[in-house]
Amino acid sequence: MNNNLIPLNQLPTGSSGRVKMLTAKGLIRRRLLDLGLINNTIITSLMRSPSGDPTAYEIRGTVIALRIEEASKILVESI
Repeated sequence: MNNNLIPLNQLPTGSSGRVKMLTAKGLIRRRLLDLGLINNTIITSLMRSPSGDPTAYEIRGTVIALRIEEASKILVESI
C-alpha cells in the first residue's frame, strides 16, 4: 500500500483529497461507486456534525454525508 494514502475519515476539515482506492466490499462498495467515488475523483471534507459522525463531503459538485464506517473504506491522497 502507498504510504501517502489515508482513510477519508482522517482528511482534515477543509482539506481535499483524490480518491485512490476503495476497500469496501459488496453493497457498500456499489453505493460508493454510484456516488461517484471512482479513482482520481476529488473530494473535499466540508464539516463534521456536532457529534463527529457523519461528515459532509463535496464530491463532483454535490454534498453528501458519510459515516466514519463508510469513509474509513475510502483511501485518498491528500492534495
